[in-house]
Amino acid sequence: MTDVPTERGAEIGRRIGVGLMYGLWKPRVLGSWRVPAASPVILAVNHSHNIDGPMVMGVAPRPTHFLIKKEAFVGPLDPFLTGIGQVKVDRHSTDRTAIARALGVLEQGGVLGIFPEGTRGEGDFASIRAGLAYFAVRSGAPIVPVAVLGSSDRPGRLIKALPPLRSRVDVVFGDPFDAGDGSGRRTRKALDEATARIQKQLTAHLENARRLTGRRATL
Repeated sequence: MTDVPTERGAEIGRRIGVGLMYGLWKPRVLGSWRVPAASPVILAVNHSHNIDGPMVMGVAPRPTHFLIKKEAFVGPLDPFLTGIGQVKVDRHSTDRTAIARALGVLEQGGVLGIFPEGTRGEGDFASIRAGLAYFAVRSGAPIVPVAVLGSSDRPGRLIKALPPLRSRVDVVFGDPFDAGDGSGRRTRKALDEATARIQKQLTAHLENARRLTGRRATL
């Protein structure tokens, strides 16, 4: 039987995130009330910097279980990330254990965090992998788009790998939406169509978030 990450662990992670994110930077959070209060939901987060996941964990209104590449689970980070309810995933194969754990989070009414682009990049949702559509259609959970803006604008003076300390990072939550067409189909064609719908919604949310925050795309 696959162990499902606990919400208690994710809540500990959320509290750690709150302390670190608000202690090191100045998050501005918009629309967090759009996250359903007590039902399964998927947070689809753009990814342009390593702090994007911890930032969302710290500012989201509910404990979040992120799918995180297995390469991050090294040394003491392995038991730590597992302990705070995060899900290790092998991006280069069909990781059935990770799939089962992620679906288990949703079946228990939890929050699953996914970087739809699969890896860190421009953070513009230009390339969406099919995994998000699979989890959304399979579970029936709505998707809440999340835009993290400002984390990759410029490097910090003291630590180049991090945004400047006390700089503002905007996190904008969008309206929940269903990825499926209502039929419940999980065929390849249905998932491809769901992926196209998801990309359209996420791109529109990102454009709206930039407009709301006054931020422009990184060139």
